[in-house]
Amino acid sequence: MVVQPGRYSSFTVVLFPICFVITTGLAPLGSSPASADEQTSRDAPEPSGQDRYFENSIGMKFVRIEPGSFLIGNPAGGGFDERPVHKVTISRPLAFAVTEVTNAQYEQFDPEHHKLRGKLGLSREDDEAAVFVSYGDAAEFCKWLSQKEGKPYRLPTEAEWEYACRAGTTSDYSTGDELPASMHKNVTTSWFPGSSRGKDRPVKLTVGQAPPNPWGLFDMHGNVEEWCGDWYGPYESGDQTDPVGRADGDFRVTRGGSHSTRLEFLRSANRSGTLPDDRSWLIGFRVVQGEPPESRPLAAMRPPLNQRDVKQEVPPDLAKGPDPAEPYFRGPRQFVNAPPPADCPVWARHNHCPALVNCPNGDLLAVWYTCRSEPGRELGIVASRLRHGQSQWQPASPFWDAPDRNDHASALWLDERGTIYHFNGLSAAATWGSLATIMRTSSDSGATWSKARLIRPEHGLRHMPVESVIRSREGAILVPCDAVVGGAGGTAVLISRDDGRTWTDPGEGRPAPDFSAGSTGAWIAGIHAGFAQLADGRLMAFGRGNLIDGRMPMSVSDDLGQNWTYAASPFPGISGGQRLVVLRLAEGPILFCSFAKRSTITDASATERPVSGLFAALSTDEGKTWSIKRPITDDGPPRPVDGGGNTGSFTMSHSSAEPRGYLSICQTPDGLIHLISSKQHYTFNLAWLNAAAPALQ
Repeated sequence: MVVQPGRYSSFTVVLFPICFVITTGLAPLGSSPASADEQTSRDAPEPSGQDRYFENSIGMKFVRIEPGSFLIGNPAGGGFDERPVHKVTISRPLAFAVTEVTNAQYEQFDPEHHKLRGKLGLSREDDEAAVFVSYGDAAEFCKWLSQKEGKPYRLPTEAEWEYACRAGTTSDYSTGDELPASMHKNVTTSWFPGSSRGKDRPVKLTVGQAPPNPWGLFDMHGNVEEWCGDWYGPYESGDQTDPVGRADGDFRVTRGGSHSTRLEFLRSANRSGTLPDDRSWLIGFRVVQGEPPESRPLAAMRPPLNQRDVKQEVPPDLAKGPDPAEPYFRGPRQFVNAPPPADCPVWARHNHCPALVNCPNGDLLAVWYTCRSEPGRELGIVASRLRHGQSQWQPASPFWDAPDRNDHASALWLDERGTIYHFNGLSAAATWGSLATIMRTSSDSGATWSKARLIRPEHGLRHMPVESVIRSREGAILVPCDAVVGGAGGTAVLISRDDGRTWTDPGEGRPAPDFSAGSTGAWIAGIHAGFAQLADGRLMAFGRGNLIDGRMPMSVSDDLGQNWTYAASPFPGISGGQRLVVLRLAEGPILFCSFAKRSTITDASATERPVSGLFAALSTDEGKTWSIKRPITDDGPPRPVDGGGNTGSFTMSHSSAEPRGYLSICQTPDGLIHLISSKQHYTFNLAWLNAAAPALQ
């Protein structure tokens, strides 16, 4: 049949026989569920085509979807969150919009949205899917439409969406196990808009151009992701009727996949999600007409291991540690420990980019990302806790993981009032080229966390946190964020002067610096920067890349990050798989830890000898001069150590330390300095740093 004249009058809707389980009868939309006898599953003839379609007052076309049962999820392959597969019954008929909501339709509700047409070169025309729409925006549109029409409109539940998408099929797509080329739109791992690494190109988001699925719905595989009404959470086994997801959560579900992503994310069973306030060029929505299910949501998820049984008492001996006058060193001990698969389903082969914080209760909390591929959508953040008084880190467990979003990367910071801050990137999809920045806080040593808030909501560059957060003497919180996606190009600084409520980036929109010696620019030279505030109020920072005279660049700002002046530091440059740290110690000196292929120390016999790898340097004169104290090693005989991350296996000895890794550091009230790399944990004190390394035997 041909759809009645209107916006989609050029579409020919092909009606396929429904080979799925449906109920008998044609009860009015939104009516009470059929009785148990009436819900006996059987094949039933499709109602006449014309009766299945209607159009509302703003030109939206709808198709009636009959009740029925299906198996939700994917028994093999796909994502871990697509299992366990279980039977779901949709007990009421629904009217599904045959296309995603278009610009013309959405702007009858929100005329201001017209200003977003063509943003990043996408969705310019009336009949293209409306994007840059949050979950809240979509829900408000449904309320407006319900009032306008006098009928209930809403977002579909996740189960309703998959039921309608599958349209009786059990294959990866409603078209079978392959998706026809007519439904492909820039199929790639996209770096857009942060880089031209990939084959990114703006595409048309016109709705209804590819063939519909067997039940007459267009663009269920691709075009744009679609908001659903559910909070995201793991499936549970057992039959369910009209499920509505979890009672609460961090992320709202999106379904269907989008342009500019790989085909696996367009499958019927694939589950995605993001923060309800997130807006991007990849997400739109479609609506259903019908009353919401009356089902009770599943209970909120059990906290992960790192949030269970967290003591709130401050130990009376928290500030009591080893004699500060005596050298103390312990390590390396491994903090990245594989969990049981059921406890941490996102665990993967690559574990990297840590952040570390000392909790008010004396615990140490480390977080890092785990993934198969660093640009992958599967990348998520996991955590481990070293409880006060214990010697072994817990196995890893989930910490924060936006489904099908690359969460590059994390920073943790403890303020002077005992609040822990978590900063993280949130990608629009894959890669770290399209990050927004989020912030969460915990006032109970990480037992619970506030819901993530977007503090830099626009997806793009300058939004990837680096593990070197400080509070300035002026009271501002400063968070470094990589300004680029490559190995050089600088570090931006996010600044909040009101305890994290609002944030600015003083370098945003300004020309990129040339980073030459003596010049001034808008942000720090080098990526992955670490910094400290000097006694005179200036900020001093070091970064990776952008070498000056063959040395690591040093950047200094006398106006709290508004402008930076560049010079060569005394340290060698670092490169891939390496990240430095800077920390003002409680005793006063500034500690700098980084890597060198070769450096020189004077040992206890007054012999000058070469060392390599991870080293510690101290400045007692506010960065004017530095003394490389010693390699960070236990001074033992040569032996292999598994460095994890990008480090791999290396030889540790009295002269060779870890050759690369991403570092994070903190100092606990007992004076001990805790340094972690991509897998290992080292603990030492200032007395150990100042003691000469043992003489070679």
